[in-house]
Amino acid sequence: MRTFLSHQSHHKPQQQSPTMSSQLTSQDAAAKHRIITHMNADHQDSLIRYLEYYAGLSSFSARNAQLTDITFDSLTIEYSHEQAHRIPIKPPMTAWSEARPKAVEMDTVATRGLGRGSVTVKRYKEPRGWMTAVMAVVVVTALAFSRRANFEPGSILFWAVLQYTPSFANFCWMVQPLVIPLIIVIHGTELWHFERSRLRRHTVRVFSRTWWEWAVSNLVEGFGAFVRFDEVVREEEEKKAKAKH
Repeated sequence: MRTFLSHQSHHKPQQQSPTMSSQLTSQDAAAKHRIITHMNADHQDSLIRYLEYYAGLSSFSARNAQLTDITFDSLTIEYSHEQAHRIPIKPPMTAWSEARPKAVEMDTVATRGLGRGSVTVKRYKEPRGWMTAVMAVVVVTALAFSRRANFEPGSILFWAVLQYTPSFANFCWMVQPLVIPLIIVIHGTELWHFERSRLRRHTVRVFSRTWWEWAVSNLVEGFGAFVRFDEVVREEEEKKAKAKH
């Protein structure tokens, strides 16, 4: 996480003049605004994990997490219209300069506790090469088996291809009612596993554009989406490792 604040503000117990007190209040408000803006813009994935781990919400319920308030001893995170959860900060902070390390510490605990990956995937990687070919074959197969009439004389498919292999056309006609349900079961199972082992593990926000891109891609092509997603994870891990040096 980048530094929250360009200026730091501290609470002090001694008596303040009216002018000094007003100045500190203004600094506190500015500090809170910078933290809230930064977290919502750049670290929504952390807010989602906070809600999942510290508040026990599901990834679906936490998907629209927004930080609405922060004090030295708590975070208030809204997760749906007019619904929010207050998460204690333990031990409480004593200065706004502690906000960044405290946020990192809480996120590290949440990530480990949830069994999540060390990086968040925020982008989609398009298929290429053999993956594109596999996707095309699946789409063509689904379209061909979408109705029995495609394997009967008079159809475009029969006229263009199947008239030369009538026995194969007859076989396809017989199994047609089973093919689409089988495709749905196989690819649906793959998507369920993909969501749990990849999308959720790397905090891809549920129903976000990136989530839909990966989900639809996996539903259509299957294995290729697993390969590309793992490539993205490795690339992000390498970037994170380089940033530490």
